[in-house]
Amino acid sequence: MNSTPAEKGFRLERFRWKSIIKYLLQGLLVIAPIAVTIYAIYWIVSTVDSWLPIFRLPVKDYEGHTIGFEVKNYGLGFVIVIVSVILIGYLSSLFIQSRIFSLFDKWLEKTPGVKYIYSSVRDFFEAFAGEKKKFDKPVLANVDDTDVWRIGFITQKDMTHWGLHNYLAVYVPMAYSIAGNVYILPPNRVKPITSITSSDAMKFAISGGVTHVDEDALSQKKDQLTSTIDVV
Repeated sequence: MNSTPAEKGFRLERFRWKSIIKYLLQGLLVIAPIAVTIYAIYWIVSTVDSWLPIFRLPVKDYEGHTIGFEVKNYGLGFVIVIVSVILIGYLSSLFIQSRIFSLFDKWLEKTPGVKYIYSSVRDFFEAFAGEKKKFDKPVLANVDDTDVWRIGFITQKDMTHWGLHNYLAVYVPMAYSIAGNVYILPPNRVKPITSITSSDAMKFAISGGVTHVDEDALSQKKDQLTSTIDVV
């Protein structure tokens, strides 16, 4: 009985000892992303979970003396923290509560020493997830040479207060890092990216260009991005 093409596709290749390195690399290619993802989730959950010492187990030395405590919430602390953050976000969206948070925000901004740390961290998170997102205008920035372009995001469209008329501030992220550089460029050295979304542009830049762009969303987002990006 002849085998179908589908059955031929699932036929196991004969194990060859001379290909042991190839099999090892292929196994790592399959396991590594899964293992790293699972460990990252475990690290995040366990770290947040340890912030609330609800249940503590004593840590003893070889003589039986208690030398410290280890937090063992088994996920309960993580759930409480996440629910609390969601609740605060919900309350801050209400009109009455938003005024309370606004007063608290202004008080922290006027506190000596604290205001620099607080305002910097607040602006950083608002740039990614706030109502006034900053990384929503992807562009190609000509920084080094006429034939070299970098993926960046317009963060300031007017640099007059810096003494530079008709200049833009462009943030260029680094690959595999949350760090980046800010460049002050004239508009003629900046090209808007209208074919992909800002999130796809950020993923492409941070991943070093190896990530795939969602092709299904290109046609849906092109008109929207064209209307929102204005670098002139």
